[in-house]
Amino acid sequence: MRFAFFGDVVGRSGRDGLADYLPDLRRRLGLHFVIVNAENAAAGFGITENTARELFEAGADCLTLGNHSWDQKEALTYIVREPRLIRPLNYPVLSDVPGRGVQLFETDSGHRVLVTNLLGRVHMDALDDPFAAVDRELEACPLGAMADAIIVDMHAEATSEKMAMGHFCDGRASLVVGTHTHVPTADCQILNGGTAYQTDAGACADYDSVIGNQKEEPLKRFTTRISGGRYRPAEGPATVCGVFVETDPRSGLAIRVEPIRVGGRLSQTIPVVERANA
Repeated sequence: MRFAFFGDVVGRSGRDGLADYLPDLRRRLGLHFVIVNAENAAAGFGITENTARELFEAGADCLTLGNHSWDQKEALTYIVREPRLIRPLNYPVLSDVPGRGVQLFETDSGHRVLVTNLLGRVHMDALDDPFAAVDRELEACPLGAMADAIIVDMHAEATSEKMAMGHFCDGRASLVVGTHTHVPTADCQILNGGTAYQTDAGACADYDSVIGNQKEEPLKRFTTRISGGRYRPAEGPATVCGVFVETDPRSGLAIRVEPIRVGGRLSQTIPVVERANA
């Protein structure tokens, strides 16, 4: 099976970039399933039904969220109606948060794909233990038996917490990938147990920016410690960043993993999956 995961979509630039490049990537890479982190899709903060629709129309099969899940209040009701929208799994049990943190999908090709989204706890919101939460789901739906692929989106600030999650899920998931920090890391690899891993997928955003935001406001806050207004997404051409994975048809473990970077500023040094197997 072949699938791709794309990092945080930031605002209009990120949505347009994904719409421009994803249809061709799906075709050239022979992708059976596409996951997109979309927690910054609506003007850089949260998601709306309209912005989600744009990403589904571009070719996303599933959207994951993160710490900005509820920045747009309509997401609280939209997620109840949209099973392809996945919020963090590890909200406290008693919080009665809407939606779902894990979902088993069946593709047109007949593959069963489990997707879950976790929120880290280091320098992040104080949710329940993400390790215990994902452990329960991996035990309930084992890779190779009940799922042909399992993707874990670890939305976290700390590199160490993301890497720990990769090793915790090693041999039980097809891919553990980090989101939230918007900068693609150079550690794309297959771990010892067969799980593909990258600390951060990067963002689908204009990289002439500060993690996808226009530069002026972040620079003002860093240099003066005074807020001059809201962060606003940068509006230049997006670089679309993600991870491509191919799995073994029997075990569901990774046999190949490569970074994806197309468009914008960062793609010039990254061959996109060996020129799409040219």
